[in-house]
Parts: sequence; structure tokens; C-alpha cells
Amino acid sequence: MNVQELSIDGQFESNGKIFPLILECQDADVSLEQTQEWVAANAQNFNQQAFEHGAILFRGFPLKDANGFDAFVRACGYPNFKYEESLSNAVRVVKTDRVFTANEAPSNVTIFLHHEMAQTPIYPSKLFFFCEHAAETGGATPLCRSDALFELMLKEIPQFAKDCEEKGLQYTNVMPNFDDPNSGMGRSWQSTFRSQAKEEAESRMLELGYTWEWLDDGSLKAVTPVLPAVRDLGDGRKTFFNQLIAAYKGWKDERNDPSKSIRHGDGSILDQAAVLKCAELADQVTFDVPWQSGDVALVDNFVAMHGRRNFTGTRKVLASLVAS
Repeated sequence: MNVQELSIDGQFESNGKIFPLILECQDADVSLEQTQEWVAANAQNFNQQAFEHGAILFRGFPLKDANGFDAFVRACGYPNFKYEESLSNAVRVVKTDRVFTANEAPSNVTIFLHHEMAQTPIYPSKLFFFCEHAAETGGATPLCRSDALFELMLKEIPQFAKDCEEKGLQYTNVMPNFDDPNSGMGRSWQSTFRSQAKEEAESRMLELGYTWEWLDDGSLKAVTPVLPAVRDLGDGRKTFFNQLIAAYKGWKDERNDPSKSIRHGDGSILDQAAVLKCAELADQVTFDVPWQSGDVALVDNFVAMHGRRNFTGTRKVLASLVAS
């Protein structure tokens, strides 16, 4: 197979590596079986490249639907992290054992930058996205190099960076008693904790270190244990590993107020100006994936954040998670 690196507008260099790495298949008649063989033979390289570059975009491969995407992911050989076993806030539709919709939130809902499930004690190490159908307009998936972001924070807002690293973060989320697809964080507590009974959900939360309060309408106000906000990658890099930007700017629906959704681990209120500056700095080290139907992106969840831009028309982006 003839696969070459591709350069497109918006890529940039970070820590000596282009972000993201883009690999394009040059063979028009390559089969899915050939693609699986090529992926399996190069899987170890992809693992290291994703860690170094933050993300890899695969373009021009013969992937048409959820089953083709599933085959691509399986060929990589990673352990599966099922959506049903996650504590994700988002409502998603399961397509295969490994594949589900990225988010069911309406097209006018912005999903701000975040590391996948970093607001929970259980999170994937990597994630795949697949563009089954590109939006008519908009709909890019922004990817942010969180190691580059933390370097900028140390220069521009050093006290806030220090507070985040030393104190960690704690998140509060009100979960409905039914799946609410109109919210980017509308997953019910029953689905989140895989339980129909409050007692079973409480047992699961206790095991994970949560505190909680049941509200009169049957919804659940859950408070996470104190979680780290900065992750050491072990090679001299540190990343801003959390959901601070998404929680502060985007956790807003009829149940949730962003100003009450996140605190430092010691209970202190976040510096609003510093949070907004952090979001501004993140935009400086972000690349918007210009989806084409058939594209696959492999994102190292410890290195890069992701989100979703608003869009018009039909947009079908699927996802698959890799266990830590």
C-alpha cells in the first residue's frame, strides 16, 4: 500500500512534531482487507506516533460505515473500552461492540475542548473518531495539544497553572433520570452507573469516591472525588489533563450551571479571568479537523483534547475508545 504523509492548512509544530500527523492512502482500489493488514502491521508505530504527535488523521482509506470503522480499530489490537462501561456525560447510540456515535447533542450545541472522561476516575487512553458523513458546513473536531497548552499556561498564568497542578479539580454534574439528547451532558444516572435502582447507583458512586444528592425530580447531583488536572507523560512533558474548559464554558442545560460545575480540589472557586485566559491559550494550539467522509482520527487522550464545532446539515461522526 502506498501511504504518504500529507500536509494541509492549519497544521503546526509542537515539541518538534507536526500536529496532527496526517497519513493518506494513495491507492484508489485498496480493499478493506488490505487496509486491516496494513493497520495491523503498523499498529505499534501508530501508538508511538500518537503519543509523540498527539493525533493521527488517516485519509483516503476504504471505510464507509460503522462496520468498516470497527474493522480498522480492531486491526490496531487495542483493548476495547465500551461506552456502556464508561462514566461519560454524553448520550450516545451504540453501533457495534466497539463503535458508537460521538455525541447526540443538537448541531447548535458547541462541545468545548476536553480530555475524554477526565472528569471521572475512569477514562480511556486513546480514542478513535470516524467521519461517516461530513457536515454541510462546520462540524470540525478541534484538537488541542495539551502539553503545549500547559507550557503556555506556565508562562502566561503561572499561579493558576500551579494551583491546578497542586490542588486538582472537582466536578459537579446533575444527571437526569432519563437520557436527554438535547444536552451535550444529558446521559441519565441509570445509564451512567448501569443501574435502575438508586441503591445500586449509590454503591457504585461510593466505590468510585463520589458524594451525591438525590433531587426532588429524580435527578442525581453527583460530585466527583478530587481528580488531577495535570498529567506527567513521563518524557519531560506535562499536559493539562482535565475537563476544565468544557465544564466552565459548556456544562449548561436546564439542570447544570457552569459556574457551579467545577472547583479546585480544596473547594476554592476558580479564577474566572485565568480560566478564560486558559481557553484563549488553548485556541492558539488547536487544529480543526476538516472532516471528509471516510476519515479516521486516532487521538492520544493523554496528549490532546478534542471538542466539536457547530454545524449545519447531516453530520455523522462515530467514536471508539481504548482502555487505559
